[in-house]
Amino acid sequence: MFFQFSPYSSLLLPFFVQGIVFMGILLVRGWRRGLASDGWLALLLLLNTLPLTQWMLGFAGWYDAHNIYSTFMFYFPFRHWLALGPTFYFYFRSLTNQDFRFGWAEKRHFLPAAGYLGWRFIVFCYDVLWQHWMLGEPFTGHFGTKGALAGLSEEVDNYLEVLGYLSIFAYGWLTLRDYRRYRRYLNDNYSNTGPISFQWLRNLMVAVLVGLLVSLLFGLVNIAAPLSYIQVWYSFLATGLLIYYLSIAGFMAPYQPAPALHFQPTSTELVQSSSLTVTNAVVTEVFEPAELEPKLREKAPQQVTSLATSATAEVVPDPDLTRWANKLSRHMETERPYLAPELTLSELAAQLRTNTSLLSRVINTCFGQNFNDYINGYRIAEAERKLQDPRFQHYTLLAVALESGFNSKSTFNRVFKKLKSATPSEVAARLNP
Repeated sequence: MFFQFSPYSSLLLPFFVQGIVFMGILLVRGWRRGLASDGWLALLLLLNTLPLTQWMLGFAGWYDAHNIYSTFMFYFPFRHWLALGPTFYFYFRSLTNQDFRFGWAEKRHFLPAAGYLGWRFIVFCYDVLWQHWMLGEPFTGHFGTKGALAGLSEEVDNYLEVLGYLSIFAYGWLTLRDYRRYRRYLNDNYSNTGPISFQWLRNLMVAVLVGLLVSLLFGLVNIAAPLSYIQVWYSFLATGLLIYYLSIAGFMAPYQPAPALHFQPTSTELVQSSSLTVTNAVVTEVFEPAELEPKLREKAPQQVTSLATSATAEVVPDPDLTRWANKLSRHMETERPYLAPELTLSELAAQLRTNTSLLSRVINTCFGQNFNDYINGYRIAEAERKLQDPRFQHYTLLAVALESGFNSKSTFNRVFKKLKSATPSEVAARLNP
């Protein structure tokens, strides 16, 4: 019988189908839209579906068939622990950088996984092609379905599985670290980070690590006190739940944010931002340009801030930064670029005919804020003016948000809560008692 339906094989079958179907959907979507991230997610689904497939087929009777099905189970490479970590990391990299390319530097991360595949190919060639087919030697193991080298391969797989777990947790840590850097990159370059913050990605990373931790715990318990096949089966049920979450969360996630993302974990922008943060930490008071228009400071006082520290010396401001701070403030007041919901640092720099590095220094040093907070401060001030203006009394909060440069009510609420420590409705009630 090709597939014996039992409670254990049947419960794993839907997860297997889910993984294969969504893998195909992601590959087609990625090919049509030119999205490398879809391809990486499809590979991640495959790598998690394969070990589940091994146990599903095992409980479906393939190991006990004592024919070519059993031989297939011994020689097909179901487990790819050494490839899981790099795959998830490069899925993150391709998702946050639309210029990401899989070059030689990236391929080196998969050399251990490629070495494992090469070993399994040698085992297959020696046992099946050479010993069994060419020399006509019968298989000696498992009722004449397994060769001698396959038994050695099973022992090697146990050691490689331990290395695989270490690799997965190492790449998981690396991905979480770069995700935190990515969030700083967004705040330094984009005024609307909602669609591209990928908050679900952190949950996805945690889910993957938890799922693998469950498998690791089962493995450790199995070493201390050998478990039955049925007891180990529950770890693959957890793998099935992970496949379900991976496929749904990944498929439903936004994949074509605008503007394009170009995050590099070791970019000069990141180093510059980090150095500016350190510099600001030792300044007693962030320089407030004396020439900044009083009218603007009255309208948006949150745009000029002070950072108090324990240092006793004050840093003398760069005259060039002072000049650019005044130019930026005049531009913000007269042109009101913050009303564009998708305004980015590069677009604002182009309007001022300067570069992003200089503009970022001006905002960080002279205003003590990152780009996201700086722009949203103007939007909040604009919303407050509209909430007090009788001409806008008939506007809903959503309409006020859209008229002030926000692109959604959720972002409006989140930014208001962050910068004003109150919700828009609370502020509106206070402004219009």
